Amino acid sequence: MFIDIHGHAYLYPSPPQDGKTQFPQPEELIARHDELGIECAILQPLIGPEVYLPQSNEEILEMCRRYPGRFLPACNIDPRAIRNSVKTDFSVWLDWYKEHGCILIGEFMPNLPFLHPLVQNFFEYAQRSGLPLTFDISDRIGGDYGLYDDPGLPQLAKSLGFFPKLKIFGHGPAFWAEIGRLEIPADRGGYPRYPIKEEGVVPKMFRRYENLWGDLSAGSGYYALARDPEYAAGFLAEFQDRLCFGTDICSMKADAPIVKFLVGLKENGKISPEVFNKIARNNAIKLFKLPLPLS
Repeated sequence: MFIDIHGHAYLYPSPPQDGKTQFPQPEELIARHDELGIECAILQPLIGPEVYLPQSNEEILEMCRRYPGRFLPACNIDPRAIRNSVKTDFSVWLDWYKEHGCILIGEFMPNLPFLHPLVQNFFEYAQRSGLPLTFDISDRIGGDYGLYDDPGLPQLAKSLGFFPKLKIFGHGPAFWAEIGRLEIPADRGGYPRYPIKEEGVVPKMFRRYENLWGDLSAGSGYYALARDPEYAAGFLAEFQDRLCFGTDICSMKADAPIVKFLVGLKENGKISPEVFNKIARNNAIKLFKLPLPLS
């Protein structure tokens, strides 16, 4: 059974959040998880005004209360919230949500540069909270959501160095595209499909920064691996202790090809059962100190 570190659901029916994406309700997501062999998921609230009508942390807590053992709560706060100031002390809110069971911050996705003072201030309080953080990332400012970084991810690298005790999950196209060297910078805005002829900055950053973790969810995580299965097997083995399975299912019509891909690598002997089990569930259990059994 998998543990999904990147889930989304809305307690009540809601309009398409970006004009087309109809997020599942909790009962629908559980049914889909049963089909995929997913035991439980961390639900991440979507609060970014750039693309979504903000979802409350309390809605996430309520879904987790109703379905114990199937959902675990993350919390999320926009760095512009609570006075839109670089002096905002976020500890009051982060500590409160941690005390009420939240085990992750995410999906953190303001369309601001990583090194923006508001973002850096929030990272400071995230580090103090002891909660890991999952970001989404963009290759541009404006017309999109997600933290901005330049080609080569220098702002992320500096942030990892500035906050060494903050475990940060890399997620999103502009992060995972750089698992291999880009043929052209524009490729970082999507899912490169060409094989990895030379490794990019992502594996190098994994080696340098022990607080960098990998969220393998969504098309970005899947295609980072599927574009070159032979390279993927080595990457998964090398960083087996800091990679976690996720789906990022945003619609009942969405696929989760990462499931079959990882199972296939294991069954074909490309990765060991130990590597598979760490990525599928054991890393999440260890990082988030999850009780067993989960229900």
